[in-house]
Amino acid sequence: MHTLGPIVRLQIQRSALKVGDKPNRTYITDPLLAVERVRVDPDGIVASHLGADVLDVHHRQHPETRNEDGLNGLSIGFTSHYGVMQHRFGPHMTVGCAGENLIIETDRVITLDELAAGVTVMDPAGRVKLTISGVQVARPCRPFSGFAWKGARVGPEVMKATLQFLDGGTRGFYGIVSGVADVAVGDVLAVI
Repeated sequence: MHTLGPIVRLQIQRSALKVGDKPNRTYITDPLLAVERVRVDPDGIVASHLGADVLDVHHRQHPETRNEDGLNGLSIGFTSHYGVMQHRFGPHMTVGCAGENLIIETDRVITLDELAAGVTVMDPAGRVKLTISGVQVARPCRPFSGFAWKGARVGPEVMKATLQFLDGGTRGFYGIVSGVADVAVGDVLAVI
């Protein structure tokens, strides 16, 4: 096992980040809620906010779930990937704007090959809290790609290049959770 880095941001999506009707859907970040701690189980993520439990929109029990097949209940992003996106698109690509639940601090780009065997969340003392398997790339969408261009209308070639740039894990990864655990900012992600 080797450590990838500490969790520096935890967040949930209270509702969908893509709004409107196709082909005019846009991407918004208003539903994102940063928190210090979440409860993770195979159905997804729950955060406590203002004394109430709030389900992430990818939780299987959320009334508007975006995770009916159970394959994307938790998402992971990396600060280094945001550095790459900011370099290409600008400072509006703030850490967390792609909507991942766990944002890990690292200074290098992380690939799917590195995560393919699975990852684990550990407390700062190195005790395993949670295992995440079936890691896959979170494919970018046209609304998020439009957000990268600050909502400007771009031609098909620019859109294609943007989708390709954001693919391969730049926009993040999904995984399948085994177990139940409280995860907090400061916990550590490691490769199995």
